Amino acid sequence: MKILLTGANGYIGRRVKNILKTNPNIELKLFVRNKQSLSQEILQTCEVIEGDTFNLDALKEALQDVDVAYYLIHSLNNENYKELDKISAQNFIQIAEQCGVKRVIYLGGLGVKDENTSEHLLSRLETGEILSSSSTVQTIWIRAGVIIGSGSASFEIIRNLVEKLPVMITPKWVETYAQPISVDDVINYLIASITLEYDKNVIVDIGTTKMKYKDLMLQTAVALNLKRYLIPVPFMSINISSHWLNLFTPVPFTVAKALIEGLKSEVTMQNDNAKKYFPQIKPLNYIESVKKAITEIEQNQVVSRWSDADGSIWDKIHRKQINDAIFVDRVEADISSYDEAKVFNAVKSIGGKNGWFDYSYLWRIRGFIDKLIGGVGLSRGRRDICDLRLGECLDFWRVEDIKENERLLLFAQMKVPGEAWLEFKIQDNKLIQSAYFYPRGILGRLYWYSMIPMHYFIFRNMIRGILKNSK
Repeated sequence: MKILLTGANGYIGRRVKNILKTNPNIELKLFVRNKQSLSQEILQTCEVIEGDTFNLDALKEALQDVDVAYYLIHSLNNENYKELDKISAQNFIQIAEQCGVKRVIYLGGLGVKDENTSEHLLSRLETGEILSSSSTVQTIWIRAGVIIGSGSASFEIIRNLVEKLPVMITPKWVETYAQPISVDDVINYLIASITLEYDKNVIVDIGTTKMKYKDLMLQTAVALNLKRYLIPVPFMSINISSHWLNLFTPVPFTVAKALIEGLKSEVTMQNDNAKKYFPQIKPLNYIESVKKAITEIEQNQVVSRWSDADGSIWDKIHRKQINDAIFVDRVEADISSYDEAKVFNAVKSIGGKNGWFDYSYLWRIRGFIDKLIGGVGLSRGRRDICDLRLGECLDFWRVEDIKENERLLLFAQMKVPGEAWLEFKIQDNKLIQSAYFYPRGILGRLYWYSMIPMHYFIFRNMIRGILKNSK
C-alpha cells in the first residue's frame, strides 16, 4: 500500500511518520515544503516530494499512485488562514480524485457550527466538509478536542499555568466543557483508519470523559501532586486572557488568542463512531495521559512539539536578506587545539534549561520584554537538552539550518524591528559566531545601535562559554 503523509514535520505528522516508516507493508511518500527538514534516514527510505497544496503540479506528483493520503495541514500562522485552508482542501481533494486516491484521512477539531464557533474551529470544520465532498474519494474525518501529550499546545498551556500559579484567577471560559484525549490515542485512531473496513465517508469523534476546563487544570494538579485554587471572575475578555496565557505559558499572543476564541463553544463528541468502528482502542483516562506526558518531558523523550515547523522560513527572501544584512557582529575563536565535534555539541546545547552562559539573566530580561509585547519569549525552551533539528524552536529562535560539525543558523522569532539571525560556523580551525540584522526603517537602525553595548558582552562571553564547554 502506498501512503502519502502531509504535515510530516508537524506535531501529529511527525509521530504518524515514525510509525508508518517502520511498517514493511507500507510504501511511505512524504509531501513537504523543504526536503532539508527531513533526516538522511527518511530521505533514503521514503519518496519525498517538495512543494505545497497551492502548487497543483507538485500536488499531483505527490498524490500519483497513492492509495491512502493523510491530510494534516492548516494555515493558522497566516492572517488569512481561513481562506487559505479552503483553497488548500479544495486543491487536495480535486487532485486526489484525478489521481484515483481511494481514501483521505483528516484530523480536525471537535465542535459544531453555531454563533459561538470560533474562526479557527469553523475553518477546521469547513476543511473537513470540503474533503468529504468527493463522490469517488472516501474521507475518514477524525475529530479531536484537547490533545494531551508532551509538546502539545493545549497541554503546555495547562501544565505551565498549573505549575507556575498556586492560585489562578480564571475567566468564565473555564466552565466550558471539553473531552480531552491522549496524543497516543489520536495517533492510534489515525493509524487504524488505514485498514478500516468501511467504504463510505465517516466522521469519528474521539475523546474521553466530558470535563470542564477548570477540571482539566485541577486534575492536572492532582497528577503533578500539587494543590491549586481557582478563583473565577466575570470580567476577563479574550484579549486579557490571551495576554495572561502569553505571559505564563510558552505560546505567543496570536496562538493564545486563537485557542481562547475556540473556548467559547464546547468541544465535545457528537457521535459514538469511535467505539463503533474502532472498538479495539481503549483511550487513556485524563490523569494517565498527563502523567505519561510529564514522564516523556522528564526523560527527554519529546517526539514533537506544537511549535515544530519545516524550516520553510529559510527561503529566497531571507537568504537575500542575510546576504545583504546591513549590520553584522562577528566574533571568532581559534579551535585548532579542540575537537570540532565537541565544539559543535557545545554550540547545539545552548538555550533552554542549559542557559546562555554567564549572561543568562540578560537573555531572560529580553525574553520577558518580548512576552510583554506579545512575542514568544524564552518559555518555549528546547525539545531536547542536547539535540537540535531543522525547523524546531530554541527559546525565541528557530533552527533554520543545521549541518553537523559545520553550521547552526538560528532565526529570531522575538519581536524586533527587522529580521535577525545568529550563526555559528566551524571553518578553517575557527569557530565563527555572527549576528546578522536586516533592519526595518529608522526604528530598526536605532534598535541595533541601542543593542551594541549588550552585544559586546553577551556575544564575546558566549563564544568563551562554548569553548569552555568543549573541553
